[in-house]
Amino acid sequence: MLSARPAESQTATHDRVYRALRSRILHGEIAPGQALTLRGIGKEFGVSMTPAREAVRRLAAEGALTLSSSGRVSTPELSNDRIEELAALRALIEVELASRALPRAHIALIDRLQSINMSVAEMVTKRDAVGYIRTNLEFHRTLYLRAQAPAMLAIAETVWLQLGPTMRALYGRLRRTDPPHYHKLIIAALKAGDEPGLRLAVRSDVTQGLRLLVT
Repeated sequence: MLSARPAESQTATHDRVYRALRSRILHGEIAPGQALTLRGIGKEFGVSMTPAREAVRRLAAEGALTLSSSGRVSTPELSNDRIEELAALRALIEVELASRALPRAHIALIDRLQSINMSVAEMVTKRDAVGYIRTNLEFHRTLYLRAQAPAMLAIAETVWLQLGPTMRALYGRLRRTDPPHYHKLIIAALKAGDEPGLRLAVRSDVTQGLRLLVT
């Protein structure tokens, strides 16, 4: 038992660094193309190079970071084709998740979504880009959890992770002053049990903004 503790501690340290970096990338706290260094990561989190390197490798495998042959680490700068591909994935996966969630969309879920949407509106008023991205993803995740399709949700979250820095850039371009219009349509469709309306609202919500980035 004593010999196992150092390994457990190292795993916990790596996981802590990984989760913190993942959250920052997911919520757009790091700009597209921003360089990171293992030394800088290690210094910030008070860890050695090993857990920093393992966290970077794990995030690179998920497409959240790019790792060049020279060892340069950065957040991805997505091409137009890549943005279109990820937008198409969102439309396919999230529409299906919403559709599967609909039969389980009880009143408590709808009330929760309305409450989260109020938080989204608050972040818009404050012009808090990171807060907006965080609450917007919370809105979608809360709905999709009701689909009870964990493998599908995991794929959706990987797509969100790859898009995180780009979503921050999108928010700056939109200069949004109102909460997402399609969130209201999603909630209305859930209340009405309207599957075609729900599918259309979700598809529009997850693709409309990303199209603005494709020039």
